[in-house]
Amino acid sequence: MADAATTNGGSLLETTKANAAAAYNSVTSGPVAQNVQAETTKTSNEFNNLYASRKTPANPAATGQNLTHYHSLFFELLSWNNPRATGLAYGSIVALIFATRYLDIIGWALRLSYLTLGVTVAAEIAGKLVLNQGLTSQVRPRQYYLVPRETLDTVIGDVHELVNFFVIEAQRILFAENVTASAVTAVAAFLSYHLVSIVPYWGLALIAATMVFFVPLVYTSNQEIIDQQLKNASDVINAQTAQVRSVAQQQATNISSITQQYAGDYTKKAQEMLRGRSVSPSATAKPAPAPAKQPEFPTPPTEEPKATDIPAPDVPEEPVVAQNNPALAS
Repeated sequence: MADAATTNGGSLLETTKANAAAAYNSVTSGPVAQNVQAETTKTSNEFNNLYASRKTPANPAATGQNLTHYHSLFFELLSWNNPRATGLAYGSIVALIFATRYLDIIGWALRLSYLTLGVTVAAEIAGKLVLNQGLTSQVRPRQYYLVPRETLDTVIGDVHELVNFFVIEAQRILFAENVTASAVTAVAAFLSYHLVSIVPYWGLALIAATMVFFVPLVYTSNQEIIDQQLKNASDVINAQTAQVRSVAQQQATNISSITQQYAGDYTKKAQEMLRGRSVSPSATAKPAPAPAKQPEFPTPPTEEPKATDIPAPDVPEEPVVAQNNPALAS
C-alpha cells in the first residue's frame, strides 16, 4: 500500500510538473506571448533607430552655426516615423503631468527616505545589541558605487546639447528665421495668455504636449491636402499683396506728381514775389547822399604864384571923348 501510495504520489507530482511545464510552454510559445515578444522587439528597434538619429543636421542655422543633435532627434520623434517610440514618449509625458498634478511625489519621496533610514539604523542598533554585530554593516558593499567619468561626461554633454537646443530654437523663433514657426508660436502664446485665467497650468501643459505630438501626425497623414490648401492660400495672399503694392505705387506716383506740381507753383510764385520786390522803386531807391559841407572861408593856396606874361591892353589910337550926360545938360 505504501509503495502504491508512493508511486501514485510520485506520478501525481510528475503529472503536475508536466502539466505546469506544458502550460508554461503554451503560454510562452502561444500567439499572445509571441505577439508580445514581437511588439517588444519592434519597440526596442524603434528606440534604437531613434537613438541612432541623434546627428548634427547638415543644414546650419541662418547665422551659419551648426545645430545640435537634439534637432534631428526631436524631428525624428515628432515625425511619427517610429510610432511606438513616439507613442510611449507622449504617454510618459502625460503620465508625468498627471502624476505631478494628483500625486504627492515630494511627500512620498520624503516618507520613503525617513522609512528607509529608520530601518537601516534600527537594524544596525539591534544587531549590535543582540548579535554584537550590526546587521546593516554586513550588507554594506566593499566599495561604494562611483559614477564613472565617461558616464558623467556623456550626461553633461547631453545636458549641454539639450540646453543649447532650447536656446537656439528660442532665438530662431524670436528673430523670425522661419516666419511660419514664429507666427504659430505667437498665436500659441496669445491663446495661452487668455487660457491661463480659466485653465490650470497642468492643463496648459497637457494641451501643449498634445498639440506638439499630434499636429505633425495630422500634417503627415494629410500632407497633400494641407499643402494644396496652403499653396492656394499663399497664391491668394501673393495676388492680393501684388494688387495692394500696385495700388500703393500708383498712389505714390500720383502724390509725387501732385507734390512736384504744387512745389513748382509755389516756387514760381516765390520767384515772382522776389523779382517784384527787386524792381520796385521803394526797394531799389537809395537815399540821396548828404551834401558836403562847404567851408566858411576859401582854402588858402598851398603853392607859390608863378610869374606869367600878362598881355598889355589894347590902347585905342584916338582919345576917348566923354559923352555928355543928357541928364546933366538939361
